[in-house]
Amino acid sequence: MRIVLPICALTFAAVALILAALHVYWALGGKWGIAASIPTIEGRRTINPAPLGTFAMALLLVIAAVTICGKAGLFAMGAWRAHFAVGSWCVCGVFLLRSVGNFKTFGWFKSVRGTEFAYWDTRLYSPLCLALAALAGIVAAGRG
Repeated sequence: MRIVLPICALTFAAVALILAALHVYWALGGKWGIAASIPTIEGRRTINPAPLGTFAMALLLVIAAVTICGKAGLFAMGAWRAHFAVGSWCVCGVFLLRSVGNFKTFGWFKSVRGTEFAYWDTRLYSPLCLALAALAGIVAAGRG
């Protein structure tokens, strides 16, 4: 288990930081991938995130990466050990909930299908969130 936790944590962190960088790119006005990143219903976007909200999402992904790496023992946590332990379970839960979805526009049980977002959500976004939840769960359950 000594090698499993760091590998899981570093894999989680690498993916989370790549996703954070993508969100920063979008917040700065980047267009690549944006069309497939927001759920739509009858051709209309269900949300229109502002740049500040997109930056906030990037920051949350960085915090998740740090939390998981801290729980895995990749750096000294000191008095924050309990916070990293609870935080890692929260990260696991958030990604698990994102994978399950809201039963309408995103997640495994979405009812809106046939859109570009739904295509990528089924094939990439929801499976990736489930994998990230599993990695976070392994780290959260481990002794880092």
